[in-house]
Amino acid sequence: MPDEVSLHQKHIVVEGVVQGVGFRWFVRERARRGGLRGWVRNRTDGSVELRVGGHPIVIERLLSELAIGPKGAVVRAVREIPDQPSDELPFPFVIQRER
Repeated sequence: MPDEVSLHQKHIVVEGVVQGVGFRWFVRERARRGGLRGWVRNRTDGSVELRVGGHPIVIERLLSELAIGPKGAVVRAVREIPDQPSDELPFPFVIQRER
């Protein structure tokens, strides 16, 4: 049974030039390498949104990587959206359709 630390979650929006540059794939691959669960998707406003769950240190490492992004991305902001944790996050981490 997972301990309480492994259930840590964050809901994040990444703003800048983050669509059309492989950003969702970048997020998915980094999250999977870290054993994180969750999803990432494009938003209609040009940003990328993700919900991620797992160990807090691994999540913080992912957020540091998101601030840089893949080649071609220009990240202006990585910000947390305060809301309620999700009961179920997919594992392995997935790319969802735009919302």
